[in-house]
Amino acid sequence: MLTDTHAHLNSENFDEDRDQVIARAVEHGVTRIVNVGFNRETIPASLALAEKYDFIYSTVGWHPQDAKDMKPDDLEWIEALCSHEKVVAIGEIGLDYYWDKSFKETQEQVFREQIRLARRVGLPIVIHNRDAHADIVRILREEQASEVGGIMHCFSGSWETAKLCLDMNFHISFGGPITFKNAKQPKEVLEKVPLDRLLIETDCPYLAPHPYRGKRNESAYVRLVAESAAQLKGIALEEIAEITTTNAIRLLKLK
Repeated sequence: MLTDTHAHLNSENFDEDRDQVIARAVEHGVTRIVNVGFNRETIPASLALAEKYDFIYSTVGWHPQDAKDMKPDDLEWIEALCSHEKVVAIGEIGLDYYWDKSFKETQEQVFREQIRLARRVGLPIVIHNRDAHADIVRILREEQASEVGGIMHCFSGSWETAKLCLDMNFHISFGGPITFKNAKQPKEVLEKVPLDRLLIETDCPYLAPHPYRGKRNESAYVRLVAESAAQLKGIALEEIAEITTTNAIRLLKLK
């Protein structure tokens, strides 16, 4: 009863064996996958997957790394797609200061516009945050994102940042890094996150968990994330699977 709340199965990394990758996920107990569309190319592909597989859902949004390319009609397009029966969230959206810091203002504008969109349509948001903790929290607060809540995807911040996000109605999601021996902070944060706000993910094909670190990630490996989360929480794998799946169903209104 595992749920991968963040996957990129439409990535070209899966072009040669996508159906087999999805079949392996099912074999490993994955009953739901949330696939992420984040620009003009990935959103249609993500929706196509959600339409093909009953247990795959999609998000729609505009990634901060693509913020400078976003046009007004892109936002209108995303809003129109929010009525699709398999669209469960706006995302991934946010700020990324790692790759390109020269477009901070543009990233912030696009981020704010999508939070406002989420509030209009009543969907939760999926947050991408890289090296931008303070600004993410500030904008979420200023834009009253707590009205819709959402997911702090592949959380890498401190417990202090996590607490601020929890106070704004967000769930905290963890991926492959919690299986790494040197990932002290994510493990410490996971130990403190309340069980009813905990989610797990793969972010495949990226961030593969141990022992596949550095290789292509896939949704089946969410089981390895669940095993590490269960160990850190001191509970059974079956319990962490049920809890995180229940959380995902409630937040994203999955079947």
